[in-house]
Amino acid sequence: MIKAKPKVKIYIDGANMFYTQKKLGWIFDWVKIKKYLETEKEITQWRYYVGLKEGDDKIQRYLRYLDAIGFDVFTKLLKRIKVENCENFSEAYRGKYIFKANFDVEIATDILLDKSNLDEIIIFSGDSDFEYLVKRLKSIGKKAIVFSSRKTFSWELKLAASKYFYFEDHKEIFERK
Repeated sequence: MIKAKPKVKIYIDGANMFYTQKKLGWIFDWVKIKKYLETEKEITQWRYYVGLKEGDDKIQRYLRYLDAIGFDVFTKLLKRIKVENCENFSEAYRGKYIFKANFDVEIATDILLDKSNLDEIIIFSGDSDFEYLVKRLKSIGKKAIVFSSRKTFSWELKLAASKYFYFEDHKEIFERK
């Protein structure tokens, strides 16, 4: 008898993946990643969350690519935040602006609303903000798998995950040539 593939949804933290690729020095080929995961899993949806800067044509092209390969994309405008006396930024940033669109709440909410229909949840992020969510999923018997880089993976999320994969270990499969 053939064993059924686990039913899974993929949740991708777009900002985290952008910075991960910058640190790695290579770009992901989402088509290859899809093929890789779909060999062993029944993927019901690919969800990609990303902030948008007004007038950014490059991100619009990227979103069309994601749509064309079957990703459901969730967006909101980036917030422009003035950096004042924030200890997280060096003196060089003071008085300047950063852009930010945090999707942690949306991703966590969507996962919690979807969890009963899934065998596994896969998160593409190394963000420690997902540690509590992953622990809660495991406490109710759900498998929470994380894909991240050694360079951007928080130790809290790594310890909480049911299983994790490093992009570096799959470069030959995941890299866009």
